[in-house]
Amino acid sequence: MAQEQPGPAPREWSVYPAIDLRRGRVVRLKQGDPDRQTEYASDPHEVAGRWAGAGAKWLHVVDLDGALGENRAENLAALERILGGTPGVQVQFGGGLRDLASIRQVLELGVRRVVLGTAAVRNPALVEAVLDTHGAERVAVGIDARQGRAQTHGWREATGITALDLAQNWADRGVRWIVFTDVGRDGMGRGLNLQSTVALAEATGIRVIASGGVSSLVDVHQAYDAGLSGVIIGRALYTGWVSLADALRVGTET
Repeated sequence: MAQEQPGPAPREWSVYPAIDLRRGRVVRLKQGDPDRQTEYASDPHEVAGRWAGAGAKWLHVVDLDGALGENRAENLAALERILGGTPGVQVQFGGGLRDLASIRQVLELGVRRVVLGTAAVRNPALVEAVLDTHGAERVAVGIDARQGRAQTHGWREATGITALDLAQNWADRGVRWIVFTDVGRDGMGRGLNLQSTVALAEATGIRVIASGGVSSLVDVHQAYDAGLSGVIIGRALYTGWVSLADALRVGTET
């Protein structure tokens, strides 16, 4: 009797509700500008519970104060409450993780995957150390791009490296996950920069999560149909433009 052949590996796809933290509160910044801030909630733990209750399996939590080089104590306290209050939900966390001690701290708190952006450009040895110590499934390289060029330090500093070159460099070093954000679209509700995101995924062959500009369920469908590995949704959830329940159903329809 012929042996049954194994089927294809399951598709990698997740929807990540975003919880951006500033001074312990849930906010969104337009194009990463701290002077263009909208506050959506004072209790991140309640927001995390709301998204978990809608069926989210992942949360994308960002420490904006850490990214901007400011005091992060309130945000770390909020992160700890989120982790303790949403059992069964995995957390992807980034923002200002620029040394081994801070990375180890959040992983030990229960963060499943850290997002390293500035370090991926300015301190590649740190990213390699985290890869070696914790494994490639615990690390995503965050690539924040403006007009195709990588940005660092909370999107305030431009670099001379293209997003595509940076992604290929880290793909060659064993990174399996990239979070790609078009800075010009983030928080603006103009739709994803799907062309650049897909080009990066196709060039590197690794898993790319799209971020920045989701404005409707159409963006979520397009990200899924393009073969991307996930999409982060922030402002569109808080304004009601996108229902998380509807977004989570994308990719599950038969």
